[in-house]
Order: sequence, then C-alpha cells, then structure tokens
Amino acid sequence: MESLVDRFIVVLCKLTARLPFWVIFGLADIFYFVIFYVIRYRRDIVHENLTRSFPEKSKEEIRKIEKKFYHHLSDIGLETIKYSRMTEKQIDDRLKVHNLDLYEEYYQQGKSIIVLGMHHNNWEWSGSLQRFIKAQFLVVYNPTRKNKAFERFLLDTRERFGALSIPVNHSVRTALEFNHAERPGSLMLAADQTPIANSQFWTIFLNQETAFFPGPMKIAIKTNQPVIMHHTRKIGRGRYEVFHYKLVENPAEVKPEEILMAYVRKLEEIIRAEPEYWLWSHRRWKHKRPEHIPLQ
Repeated sequence: MESLVDRFIVVLCKLTARLPFWVIFGLADIFYFVIFYVIRYRRDIVHENLTRSFPEKSKEEIRKIEKKFYHHLSDIGLETIKYSRMTEKQIDDRLKVHNLDLYEEYYQQGKSIIVLGMHHNNWEWSGSLQRFIKAQFLVVYNPTRKNKAFERFLLDTRERFGALSIPVNHSVRTALEFNHAERPGSLMLAADQTPIANSQFWTIFLNQETAFFPGPMKIAIKTNQPVIMHHTRKIGRGRYEVFHYKLVENPAEVKPEEILMAYVRKLEEIIRAEPEYWLWSHRRWKHKRPEHIPLQ
C-alpha cells in the first residue's frame, strides 16, 4: 500500500509539471494557505528560529518574514516539480547565471573545484548549470529513507542536463576521484544543513552557537581544490539569478577553519539581507555544543 501511495505521488507530480506557470503559482497560493493557516506546518520551529536569529526585530517584523517565507516555500515546492518538465528556453528565461568564467578558468587549469551552496531561494534548479560548464557538475544530496519513488523522481530531475547526484556519504571519495580525473569536477554541497550532533566545527551564526559540516573543509584540505560560493537571488516569482564568488583560491595557504568561516560569514550576510528566502522550517539548532569543542 505504501509503495502504491508513493508511486501515486510521483504520477501526480509528473502531471502537475505539465501545467503552465500561471496555474503552478495558483496552486502554490492554495498550498501556502493550507500549510500556513490550516495544518500550520512547523510554525513553532520557524517562529523560534527567526526569533532567536533576529532578537532585534519586533513581533510584527517576525510575523511578516514568516508569511513571506511560507509563500516562498510554497513557490519553490511547485517550482521544483515544474522543473522536471521545463524546456531549456523556459530555464533561460527564468534563471540568469553570472560569473561562469570562474568555472572556465579552473577547467582550463585542469582543476576540480568545491562549490558551496545554501538552502536560500531556489536551490533545485542548480543542476541546470551543467549546460554551461565543461567540468562534471556533481550535486551532493542526503538520501531519504521514506519515499524512494519520489527521491528517484527528484534525482532524475536534477540529472536531466547531465549533472550527477552524489550521496553525502560518498562526497569525499568522489572529490578525491575527480581530483585526478581527466575531466575536472565541480562538487556542489549545500553546507548550511544540520550536521551530526558531535560535529567538530562550531561558531556563532545568526546570534547562536551553530554547528557546520566539516566536510567541505576536509575535502578542500585533502585536495587543495579552490572553493567558490553559489548564491541564488530571487528577482521575481519563479525568476532567479545566480552569482558565484571566490572564497578560497588555495586552501593549502590558509588555516583549515578559515575555509568554512569564509562561507559562514558570506552566508550570514546573504540571509540577513533577505531572511524570508532561507529554509527556516529546518531544525537547524537542535544540537548543543559539547563543552570540549571550542567556538571558531
């Protein structure tokens, strides 16, 4: 029975993806009303995260951010489904990519790179970057243990332009393999998720003690691959532009913690500028820092 329900959800997604954008956003508006007012999806978590992150903001300001966040969450949910059927022309009309010269620069040098992304704005359309770069685009993901049929749908969607999806537990091995491959790789990690409870990297982020995955730092140290940042901005409903920034050109020449700190500080700057577009429904601060681990 569970398998049949899972498959039905995928079929429903595939049918929804055929709808025009004006219908997609109409459905998103309905979805917003349901998750915000009816089922109140993770409202307590979102409110607590925002209140602790922005103690300087009033209740009214926090409320406005909450509503904008749920509107946006509804949009990207439907946009992700729509992406599975979007043509290249539709993508080009709705996603403008800047600073692609960075990829070309490192490709010409035969260097693989680490691309640090975030759950800010629409991260699911990032796989389309493979159309514009010569390196193999590698997108790290965290496998689910629930709806395998839907996960396969998402992976097929992300890989439709040639990008490869890499399970997070294979990310280090994959980075090492592409470090010596004939075709360089661009390994993209969304490094802002909650790591395991005993994470060894903690710092102050959005006014709170916060743990981060040390993986990007470890990969950069092992491979000395340049580290860049992938930043998506929302410029309209279903319309985005992507920017790339150099974070660390030569990891071997800096202290290991400086690699992640460069990312953390830029991430915080982006979130503070547009807080409504980050994934606040995620339980980002569910762990407490062990006393023996210092703050960076």
